[in-house]
Amino acid sequence: MPTMSIISCKIMQDEIIWILENDSSIDEIIIVDNENIWEFVEKLDKVNLQYKVLSLEDISSLPEIKSECKKYTVLIHLMELGLHRSPKELKIKVYETIKTLAPFSSGILLFYGLCGNVLGNVEKDFEHSSISCPVRILKDKDHRIVDDCIGATVGGFNDYLRILKSVSDAGTYLFTPMYSKGWRELIQLDKLNKDPAKALKLMKKTHEMIGYKRVAKINTGLEYTENFDASIREFAELFDFEILEFDDGNQKIFEDCYNELKVEI
Repeated sequence: MPTMSIISCKIMQDEIIWILENDSSIDEIIIVDNENIWEFVEKLDKVNLQYKVLSLEDISSLPEIKSECKKYTVLIHLMELGLHRSPKELKIKVYETIKTLAPFSSGILLFYGLCGNVLGNVEKDFEHSSISCPVRILKDKDHRIVDDCIGATVGGFNDYLRILKSVSDAGTYLFTPMYSKGWRELIQLDKLNKDPAKALKLMKKTHEMIGYKRVAKINTGLEYTENFDASIREFAELFDFEILEFDDGNQKIFEDCYNELKVEI
């Protein structure tokens, strides 16, 4: 049976857990050991999913990963949030990770979108490369690569555009549960200035200049990330933002793309 590798920004870890919980055919879950997994494995423990945490060196030494066997394995490699600040660096890191995991994989699924238009050609770039497995990226029902994690969560381009148009009168952050917890890390707030309070003050000034006034809560139906409401309120109070709410979040794109690659491999 094959090994599917999922390379994902850790902001989409809840969607991965949902996939793992809802596929009873998975025999083994392997997590690549790095600094991005601690919250993810805590959530796996809470839902009683069994897994192994292995280094890339350990994975490369497992013959059952590289050869035909009776088990269906899902291998997960979580990437850091901060890569989004530099699309060029994100592309380099994602491409390097694909090349690293390919020898252990029957197929690779990227839980990413265009992300600044740097991953739009990833399938073509690896189609005729030396790696021996298919590489796929998140697409909507119209076979369009999703723009980003929010676009994937709300169902693709058309649904994303509808939401963006509905809030176009003022700058609006769109937060999924993980986004509400990870925004500080995403922009590396504490590294922007030696004085975090000063950095926050600068952010507030920036919001005023570019017209950001709201944060929108995107309900996904997933409850792996706790205290979503509290995190949204904290962010809103910090920047004096209005709170909106959308019930458009779903797992359709993640489920469809996962199942399509599973059939392919």
